Amino acid sequence: MTRVKIGFVLLSNSAHPIPSTRIAALNMFPFLLAADFEPHILFEPTEPTEAPDVSDLAERVLREGLRIVFFQKVRGSSAEKLARDLSALGINTVYAVCDYVDLRMVAATDTTLAVTDYLKSLHPPAFQPKIRVVHDGIEQSESYKTSWRTDRGSRRQPLRAVLVTSDNLDVLPVLGTPPDWLEVTIVGRYLPAGRAIQRLRDVRWTLAARRGTRERLAYLRFLGNRRIRCIPWDPVDVYDRMRQADIGIIPIDPKDNPEGWNLKSENRLTMKMCAGLPVIATPIPSYEAVVEQGRNGFLARTQTDWLACLEALRDPALRRDVGERARESVIKKYSKEEQARRLIEVLLGLVQSPAGKRPGMAPARSPL
Repeated sequence: MTRVKIGFVLLSNSAHPIPSTRIAALNMFPFLLAADFEPHILFEPTEPTEAPDVSDLAERVLREGLRIVFFQKVRGSSAEKLARDLSALGINTVYAVCDYVDLRMVAATDTTLAVTDYLKSLHPPAFQPKIRVVHDGIEQSESYKTSWRTDRGSRRQPLRAVLVTSDNLDVLPVLGTPPDWLEVTIVGRYLPAGRAIQRLRDVRWTLAARRGTRERLAYLRFLGNRRIRCIPWDPVDVYDRMRQADIGIIPIDPKDNPEGWNLKSENRLTMKMCAGLPVIATPIPSYEAVVEQGRNGFLARTQTDWLACLEALRDPALRRDVGERARESVIKKYSKEEQARRLIEVLLGLVQSPAGKRPGMAPARSPL
């Protein structure tokens, strides 16, 4: 069988991809090959950019015999024009979006992939038939906890919580300070310990940016808290940290860009759940669709709620039971394999229909 060539317009460079590029595109390549698709990187920027100049790609698409072009979170006037030009040439187009609504790109492309049902629901009814949900697939499902502590934690031997983030947090959201029986490791966008001078500069810049004495003191308390560790994200070490932890946490400050957080995928949650961790998270739409309160995880809004859930998870039997149920509840539905199956189903539908003319779809022009 002749392979169907599909070209990817990436948000970031494949040599050092950001998570969305890795999860939505690069991780799918082996599954696409197995399903007789032939992925090609059509465009990748030196530095991540959502609105690159891709105006010169149409001729190359034709020359290389690509039948589908996949825009991985790439948008803007240049991307819109390319999508319309390709549609006119009979080339199918896919727009993969993870945390915003861009009706112009949805209109310009043949189909849109949203990472959550909630994100799909935010699009107007006329666009619903051309939007499909492909979740962020769990990357390392084979890495999970196989041993659990049997104590409740104490000041001398605290339980361990892990918070994995793409930010360099300078506060512990919602909680502020962990209970005295808990230590928190934040895995995020921090500099390695060996870059001490740059880390000191970052501290000075962050401190200078704090508004007023209260915020500065809060930041200094965060830095000086011996039960909070901030370490740089590493693709291998992050899974070791999760396996070593007793509890997973995702606290979100309700004042920290609530609209943006509401559009996030469930990936931060499901990767911790798949690692066998009992997780407590601030509720956002994608998390609420996954967590069964008290059974496979916990949702907590206020500091009081958080402290109550943490106290409940001091029970070693509950920690293990919730962690095991958490893994069982997400390992198949949010696996890479399942998301690849969903993606391949969409792509097969595209190649079986003319570009821009799939049944039930809105025409490929912007309503704006």
